[in-house]
Amino acid sequence: MASSTIAVYPGTFDPMTLGHQDIIRRASVLFGTVIVAVAQAHHKKTLFTLEERLDCVSEAVKPLGNIQVLPFSGLVTEFALLHGAKAMVRGVRSVTDFDFESQLAGMNRALVPDLDTVFLTPDARYQHISSTLVREIALLQGDAAQFVAPSVWARMQTKVRTAT
Repeated sequence: MASSTIAVYPGTFDPMTLGHQDIIRRASVLFGTVIVAVAQAHHKKTLFTLEERLDCVSEAVKPLGNIQVLPFSGLVTEFALLHGAKAMVRGVRSVTDFDFESQLAGMNRALVPDLDTVFLTPDARYQHISSTLVREIALLQGDAAQFVAPSVWARMQTKVRTAT
């Protein structure tokens, strides 16, 4: 891929997991700029606010030089066009993910034919990790530290303590 190519990696990132970090790190090698687009997620009840999720993602990607972290709402295809992206990065952990993601990629391509979707699978160590499950474990007072960065885990523990 061209070193000037901009890619968007959208998600809620509630919380930012080691799987997300792995996908971002690998995408940063493939693209000149990767914009991590943190969804406002008005349709979901999130553990973290948008600002907190932006902070968590920004902290996690700090060592990578070609990453931008930006909020978005609305259609991600419009966000991608606005920022000059030529590719959308999506993480795929399983066949179930692939079924959903391929349908989503088809819809996105119908909306914006010049925006390609690139599927990346996380390292095998992270294929079982899902933000939903990590949140659930934490909310039930379980230890989900092995699935997120230490700074994210500390924030989750504080959040869970204040929620109960």
